[in-house]
Amino acid sequence: MEINNVIIPCQKSNADISRWDIRFQDGKVSQIRPSERPASEPPKLLLPPLCHPHIHLDKAYLLTCNNPISESHPNYSDLIPETGSFEEALLNTSRAKERYTESDLHLRGSQLLATSYNQGVTSLRAFVEIDHVTGTRPLDVALQLKSEFSHLLEIQICVFAQDPLFSTAHAETNRPLLTSTLRNYGPKIQVLGTTPYVEKSREAALLNIDWAITTALHHNLHLDFHLDYNLDELHPPTQPLTFSVIQLLQKHNWLGQADKSKTIVLGHCTQLTLLPNSELRQLAEIVIQSGLPIHFVGLPTSDLFMMGRPNTATACAQVRPRATLNVPSMIKDLGLSACIGVNNVGNAFTPFGSGDPLQMASYGVGIYQAGTVSDATTLYGCVSLLARKAIGLHRDEEDGDVAEGTSLRGMLLIKNEENIKIPGPAWESELLIPARQREGFKDVIWDPPGVELRSIIN
Repeated sequence: MEINNVIIPCQKSNADISRWDIRFQDGKVSQIRPSERPASEPPKLLLPPLCHPHIHLDKAYLLTCNNPISESHPNYSDLIPETGSFEEALLNTSRAKERYTESDLHLRGSQLLATSYNQGVTSLRAFVEIDHVTGTRPLDVALQLKSEFSHLLEIQICVFAQDPLFSTAHAETNRPLLTSTLRNYGPKIQVLGTTPYVEKSREAALLNIDWAITTALHHNLHLDFHLDYNLDELHPPTQPLTFSVIQLLQKHNWLGQADKSKTIVLGHCTQLTLLPNSELRQLAEIVIQSGLPIHFVGLPTSDLFMMGRPNTATACAQVRPRATLNVPSMIKDLGLSACIGVNNVGNAFTPFGSGDPLQMASYGVGIYQAGTVSDATTLYGCVSLLARKAIGLHRDEEDGDVAEGTSLRGMLLIKNEENIKIPGPAWESELLIPARQREGFKDVIWDPPGVELRSIIN
């Protein structure tokens, strides 16, 4: 097979050559040479693949599925948000889980995975909830989907506790259920995730974190916390739970006990945006000096929708403080490992959007005020190689450089249209307007190409 007239933005060898012709067989490059095509021909872009480092598989499209209502496909229309609050989202999602069927979970999960693949995603960390309501049904369906999509997607299964494990009446059911699930399913599960902030006290949250660390070590799993998801004022000496996670990881000697390939992901962490610069730098120094494989995942679409509800007690009803981790700054200014993820699609936590990682990265230009060419390269990395690195899937050869022997499997190919076609004045003729050409990361981030222009090399 052959791909001609290709721009490779990550190319390090002979970087002065702008376009390439590539021959490959069985996914591996057999020949790469400077392109002989005319400069006027629209180029293609060859980019690292996209990754969902944090996405909920079982909760996708609860509000937007619009599937035929039957015993197999329950009706969720009464769970449409009315206030849009976080508490409402938790309550309505719990009610939705009572209606899950295997057929329903399979259909919505298939829709998410198929859509993601068409958008250019080749890997993802899929969260599935295990609790007293769902049992292991979401996990069973997720494992089936993982098998069915294995030729297209590298799916990492995260068994996830959205509900409390050390407080409320159901904690003593949820925790043993998680424990038995991890024991019974063994290597079919790659990640353990919990939500310390849903516990009813800080003491219970710390127990949640401690339990998750020891359990992940025992089962040789990646660890993923939904953490510090609030905009509560900080009252010293109390610190965000992120500090406690680091302390407990060190207490349990994660570096000495865990497999070197296992990572620790901290998602949301919106409360960290309230830290003064000096404390944020102190946190960054603590993380870096610890040597712990900690990666922060900002989830801007969910964070901005959920955080910053107006305070009706004030005279400024239009004031809505927003918060999501400033991921580009964390990378550039603080030296931390970070990326961005979609989190939810079509449910009460994020009822809007298609879940397209490129579109989310494009929003990042405005969200983070990151408008330079360098920022665009960083934002692409945040939904690609940096995201893969966060969930432990990055391999040393994955840097986007292409040479003979390089595998192209899974790389994202973006085509450029030659013309934009519109009807002519008589409605029988056709006008051809020369199309703008995307030639690098900035063009893809500032103006994401339509899904029809994207394809994955297999």
